[in-house]
Amino acid sequence: MTDDSGVGGTYTLLVDVLETTTTEVGALGTLTFDPGWYAYTGSALGTGGFSRVQRHRELAAGERDTRHWHVDYLLGLPTASVDTVVTSAGVDIECSTATALDGAPVPDFGCSDCGCDSHLHYAPQRAGLLDSIRRAHQAFGGE
Repeated sequence: MTDDSGVGGTYTLLVDVLETTTTEVGALGTLTFDPGWYAYTGSALGTGGFSRVQRHRELAAGERDTRHWHVDYLLGLPTASVDTVVTSAGVDIECSTATALDGAPVPDFGCSDCGCDSHLHYAPQRAGLLDSIRRAHQAFGGE
């Protein structure tokens, strides 16, 4: 569920990638994304709140081109789409949620401003990763 009222918090995008794709991801260099499911956890604590999630959806739908964050390069792939968004309003649980997710971390992705190993995790199956996302948000005070 996404709250568009301007209240921010923490969100996790569940992204479906349909086929192997290689792309440049800013300072991370060239990365290869295998087909499967990716969970990206970010924060939307600024004045726009969860409107950042709508921006991510627009980028994934091809309605935007500008890349600001690592996740923008993933979402800009023609083989990627946002499947589900889990939000936790009013809490800053970005790092604790990201580190609690199941799946294989993509090293250094989305965490250049913190000490985490990654804010992006990969799993070949949707169900287990989505369950992991929901459990992590609930465990740290989210919805």
